[in-house]
Amino acid sequence: MKSFTYERVDSAAAATAAFARTSGARFLAGGTNLLDLMKLEIEAPQHLIDVSRVALDKIEATPEGGLRIGAMVRNTDLASDARVRRDYGLLTRALVAGASGQLRNKATTAGNLLQRTRCPYFYDTNQPCNKRKLGSGCAAIGGFNRLHAVVGASDACIATHPSDMAVAMRALDAAVETVDAAGKARTIPIAEFYRAPGKTPHLETVLAPGELITAVTLPKPVGGTHIYHKVRDRASYAFALISVGVIVQRDGTGRVALGGVGYKPWRVEAAEAALPRGAKPVADGLLAGAKTTHENAYKLPLVERTLAGVLAQAKG
Repeated sequence: MKSFTYERVDSAAAATAAFARTSGARFLAGGTNLLDLMKLEIEAPQHLIDVSRVALDKIEATPEGGLRIGAMVRNTDLASDARVRRDYGLLTRALVAGASGQLRNKATTAGNLLQRTRCPYFYDTNQPCNKRKLGSGCAAIGGFNRLHAVVGASDACIATHPSDMAVAMRALDAAVETVDAAGKARTIPIAEFYRAPGKTPHLETVLAPGELITAVTLPKPVGGTHIYHKVRDRASYAFALISVGVIVQRDGTGRVALGGVGYKPWRVEAAEAALPRGAKPVADGLLAGAKTTHENAYKLPLVERTLAGVLAQAKG
């Protein structure tokens, strides 16, 4: 690990101000992803701004009937909150499906959204990776890409986003609240939060440098049956080959979001109109325009079969 400087702040304003006055800075919360990347010298910030003691660890009701989840709320606390379990069951199920209990005790809401890809070529500094070093190439294209994206990829990157929580947040129409060094706040729908890789896969979100996530908001509950199903190579400590998060109403309508298929949690609202007709038309709509390799083509039928099982479960 390369040397760096460190400071701890106790407010969002202090955090963004520290970022503005220090070159090469990064925010540090739970550290479950960033510290690993620093040890591997994939990331080498010159200065860490510890925001773990900033008072953003509350889950509060909103005037609109939803919930406002502080950026520092730990995954364990979010998954076990009585209101989340009752009204946003998809979120609890997705969180519990991710990582281990020890990691969930440290990982934060904001950090979960910002975790970086688990592409093996991204983690291998001997291999070219445009996410790690723009212009070096993408070793996954033409390499071992069984785990990689089938939708939304580009000629520069075919990595997938690893978050389970983000899949549920997308199905629930969450929004991300932020603040910058000037004190300007904004709210970003999660549907607009992640950048497509295009020719700049190293730019993964629409956050500006030094912009700090302060909360994630959920609209009022939509009811229905909430199911999250994660397909992986082993039962624990593994990221999704694909995952399916659904909310199904009694009339058969609902919402579907996928994980493990693209650079972001994948949802196509137009495809959801086909839910009462079954899994195949929905899967066809979700994966329209998919580009597969010999190794990851299995993901298309796997999505359809998994969605069919989830819909059957939702119908009881």
